[in-house]
Amino acid sequence: MSKYLKISYNDNVVVALTNLNKGEVVEGVTLLNDIKKGHKIAIKDINKNENVIKYGYPIGRALNDIKKGEHVHLHNVKTNLEDILSYDYQKYHTSFDFIDDNLTVNVYERDDGQVGIRNELWVIPTVGCINNQAKLIVEEFKKRYDVSLIDDVVAYSHPYGCSQLGGDLEFTKKTLQNMVRHPNNGGVLILGLGCENNQVSDFKVGMEDVNKVRYLISQEVDDEIEEGVRLLGELYESMKNLKRVKKPISCLRVGLKCGGSDAFSGISANPLVGMFSDFLTTRGGTTALTEVPEMFGAETILMNQAKNEEVFKKIVKLINDFKLYYKKHDQVIYENPSPGNKEGGITTLEEKSLGCTQKAGKNEVVDVLFDNERITKNGLNLVNGPGNDLISVTNLAASGCHLVLFTTGRGTPFGGFVPTIKISTNSELASRKTNWIDFDAGRVLTGMSFDEVLKELVELVIKVANGDKTLNEIYNFKDISIFKSGVIL
Repeated sequence: MSKYLKISYNDNVVVALTNLNKGEVVEGVTLLNDIKKGHKIAIKDINKNENVIKYGYPIGRALNDIKKGEHVHLHNVKTNLEDILSYDYQKYHTSFDFIDDNLTVNVYERDDGQVGIRNELWVIPTVGCINNQAKLIVEEFKKRYDVSLIDDVVAYSHPYGCSQLGGDLEFTKKTLQNMVRHPNNGGVLILGLGCENNQVSDFKVGMEDVNKVRYLISQEVDDEIEEGVRLLGELYESMKNLKRVKKPISCLRVGLKCGGSDAFSGISANPLVGMFSDFLTTRGGTTALTEVPEMFGAETILMNQAKNEEVFKKIVKLINDFKLYYKKHDQVIYENPSPGNKEGGITTLEEKSLGCTQKAGKNEVVDVLFDNERITKNGLNLVNGPGNDLISVTNLAASGCHLVLFTTGRGTPFGGFVPTIKISTNSELASRKTNWIDFDAGRVLTGMSFDEVLKELVELVIKVANGDKTLNEIYNFKDISIFKSGVIL
């Protein structure tokens, strides 16, 4: 195994694949410092204000002269990024040819024409102050019904729905409405309190065409637990005998997300997920990428993948609107990477973004979804939202994704309200956190080819779509988090 990796032929840094000691020789250069795994080493003299090149792109500029063999990180590199920019459309890619290799998955058909990969029963409170009532309803229901006939019964807690105004209130309502419409559930009980801003009567508006939902206002009944169990029972009877049917793999919608990144994220797991995105979209399927702040610095790559100028303009709006959101709150646009990212070897947002956006693959961007829009076009979509893990996965699932591929270099146990496949960037994490990590992409760093590992990842996605549980499902780590940007009363 090599001790280091040079990613692009014109890079002036390499990445340590293991801890290295001062005096060792790398790429013909003697190390001037001890170097931690994942961190960068200059392989050429880099003058002050000269660009540091990784992935073939600038990731920042030198704060001072950097000698070859020197550690390259926060102490001697600064971002090149600026605030609001203008862009030109320079499309450099056309979509790949369609492939039909008869791959199939076994899914549930819904009355509205959608398909789901789970047949679950959900309780969703309209407001945070009845989260515990929602949980009690689920607990009591499980005592009375054979829940083995369906995939799961889940109460989804959140702290919102009361004392919210304007856009925040609307965002909460629409996120929960999109959950109701999600095809991974066969029935939903909407549980209201009665006095909250997110009123059940308002929630029903626009949901008249959805038959798989029941509504309960707790203040209007004597025993909301008993009434909730009764309503869940009605839904359960309508879904318990549903069977999976075979459909082409093109029916899948897969979210793409990373969190707790390290320096290997952009070398192993994220490129692998990008290859999966191309694999699925060339077969008529759909993928969705979010984390807009982690596109900053690599956004032109995505812009130039836009299918047409209309989509290009949407991507420009996506990027610049999120920068304006930062400025509105008097925050530094490029206050990123996180402390964990930096510890893992990521220095600037450009470096993080160049690694992050590799999850998109090379195929065309067919659409951009803004607040609570749902996927309507097959292919690669971009979804508005922050980098925060829980919010990102909630946004991806609310847009209609059946499952999420989540890459991580530092590890996390969480999962969203759809199956969340955790993919490690390095094999050490996969071996240490077997109760967190579903798939080890770090093997491409130790000799396995991307093609071999991609084949295994495709097989895993098909198994999960067919009903195999992810670790977040096995341990019942299922959470939602709703984006908030406004005033609380």
